[in-house]
Amino acid sequence: MKQNRGFPKITVTQKAQAALEAGHPWVYDTELLSPSDDMPNGSLVDVASEKNKYLGTGILSLKSKIRIRIISRNANDSFDESFFERRIRYAWDYRKTVMADDCGACRVIFGEADQFPGLTVDRYGGLLVTQTLSVGIEKLKPMLFPLIYKVLRDDGQKISGIYERNDVSIRELEGLEQNKGWFALDCVPQPDSALTVISENGIEYEVDVENGQKTGFFLDQKYNRRAVSRLAKGKRVLDCFTHTGSFALNAALGGAEHVCAVDISESAIDMARKNARRNGLESRMEFKVADIFDLLPELEQNGEKPFDFIILDPPAFTKSRKTIGGALRGYKEINYRAMKLLPRGGYLATCSCSHFVDNELFCKMLRSVARDASVELRQIEARQQSPDHPVLWNVPETDYLKFYIFQVV
Repeated sequence: MKQNRGFPKITVTQKAQAALEAGHPWVYDTELLSPSDDMPNGSLVDVASEKNKYLGTGILSLKSKIRIRIISRNANDSFDESFFERRIRYAWDYRKTVMADDCGACRVIFGEADQFPGLTVDRYGGLLVTQTLSVGIEKLKPMLFPLIYKVLRDDGQKISGIYERNDVSIRELEGLEQNKGWFALDCVPQPDSALTVISENGIEYEVDVENGQKTGFFLDQKYNRRAVSRLAKGKRVLDCFTHTGSFALNAALGGAEHVCAVDISESAIDMARKNARRNGLESRMEFKVADIFDLLPELEQNGEKPFDFIILDPPAFTKSRKTIGGALRGYKEINYRAMKLLPRGGYLATCSCSHFVDNELFCKMLRSVARDASVELRQIEARQQSPDHPVLWNVPETDYLKFYIFQVV
């Protein structure tokens, strides 16, 4: 290992070494062979094998089971502003390449996939919204956030403010408090409002970055919504778990005969209705506040088949391996009901946004449900999250969204 690097060194187990050499960026608390409690929380540390082989440099988190998050495997890196600015520019250049004209609303930084472990940065027009989920990034953000602003500004992007959405419980696993609010930028006045308007797939949405779910909007389904729009012409569509109406609006814009958008949240339905009016689509849409787990069986019991296209975009039913069984039961229930409710030749779009329910489990569930519902599934498309949320094959946690469109025959 290179000597005189200036960072404390932590020796790890052979299991950790194997994972790191395979490209995974995490070291767990049980994989440390040398003490770390006397090192500053959130500091940079070198990681070495039992034979003193340099494995990478990472951010130490003393309160998390993920004890070290690797940010570089190059022993010659120096972690100054220039280093992080280069990495930010690399992330932004990637978005401009893969998203092209869709960069006005996109994920700018996606945590480990962009080598910023624990950092999410989403762009909604002139506003950037951040989530800081690791103690190391929390310490670095006074440097990182102005750099992100600078990189986008230098590229001619008009950014008027940065809003922090740190109101998530996962921060507590890092010993961090929950909070939200504007991040102060030198020479940039604080915006008057946390509301902004974005355009996606030809549809305008009002986004509330202060109170909306996640960071304000679900950007990862951008092109999946476009795929639904292409199939919706002339269809009677039921959009389940509509949130602010994004799939429903895409279906209506695609020429659906009628769209029913359903969510259990009254405030979400109010926003969906408002988005429909904004886009002049309300004449072909209706909005209903209801629990999908109650509504689908009720529709089935009526003996009618009022819809020939059903969209299932539920929230993550599990955020832990311990509750995968319950999540699968939830997915089975809504997919079974949807398949029974659809006429032969009808269409089903269904997805899962939990990485704990991997693609193999999700597909196994769908095959089982199809047998139980006495239908066959003709696959039209198999999709994932949009490319501004890149999947790293060596980091399974970045591969989380499964999205399928079927014809039910």
